Amino acid sequence: MLTRLNTKSERKLAKQICKVVLDHFEKQYSKELGDAWNTIRDILITPSCWQYAVLLNRFNYSFELEKDLRLKGYHTLFQGSLPCNPKSMKCYLSKTPDRMPSERHQIGNLKKYYLLNAASLLPVLALELRDGEKVLDLCAAPGGKSIALLQCAYPGYLHCNEHDSLRLRWLRQTLESFIPQPLVNVIKVSELDGREMGDAQPEMFDKVLVDAPCSNDRNWLFSSDSQKAAWRISQRSNLPVLQIELLRSAIKALRPGGLLVYSTCTLSKAENQDVISEILNSYSNIMPVDIKEMARTCSQDFTFAPTGQECGLLVIPDKGKAWGPMYVAKLKKSWTT
Repeated sequence: MLTRLNTKSERKLAKQICKVVLDHFEKQYSKELGDAWNTIRDILITPSCWQYAVLLNRFNYSFELEKDLRLKGYHTLFQGSLPCNPKSMKCYLSKTPDRMPSERHQIGNLKKYYLLNAASLLPVLALELRDGEKVLDLCAAPGGKSIALLQCAYPGYLHCNEHDSLRLRWLRQTLESFIPQPLVNVIKVSELDGREMGDAQPEMFDKVLVDAPCSNDRNWLFSSDSQKAAWRISQRSNLPVLQIELLRSAIKALRPGGLLVYSTCTLSKAENQDVISEILNSYSNIMPVDIKEMARTCSQDFTFAPTGQECGLLVIPDKGKAWGPMYVAKLKKSWTT
């Protein structure tokens, strides 16, 4: 039986690499990342190397599950003391590409854990959410970061927005699978174009997360439709324009003194550092927040590439630390305009 399962999972992992995308990435990233690109590429095109973190759901905590993970050799993320790492958020990692089975969605039953790329917790922790705060997750689907935010604190109000109707359904199901009914009352789900949120809810939020639509390097490399992939690449230069517009909207929605975190799951400098530089150059009331300390504390679990920015981190996949890509930047809106 075990052999059959292994063969089945191997078949699943034997995805087809999209040559159009790989060639495009090869040109761009060998230039931007130098020799590091060789290792990154090898991991990105080998799904059997990918790792999956296990984020425990504090709303349906299982002592047995936690004990089992420890027995299997999993360790907790951020064993170094990260100042903004709340004790209520528990995430376990394995040093090997082990993957726990996904739990099925069952109405009325909360799931015990969420599988994710561990690097996607960095934007959540960078936001430093505290109890009672009003927080906006501007591009929230599929919902992993919203779930993680709720493991960190009890917000006074959480607004999860997703413009894409199919992804919105996925977001609603994720929230339903992890969040108990009483807490659902402080969560609002909307389907607004994120670029309109700032005008709709000006200076409403203490914290805003913009996990922006991006090139999504891991997924794009396995595009099954090469024509669609070629079209995506041709349209890729439009993404920074959208990302900047989303950030402008987020800045409007953020109250003075509030924090904004921007994240993507691409290595692309045009969608990462260049977007943040454009924002910093065009706003006198938006300040970079130094997050180098986060990189120092997390270096045992993640590999970082230099970004040339104190307010920006880039997690790159590495051997035994196959997390990322994940870019995170942290900004603050000052009281003066």
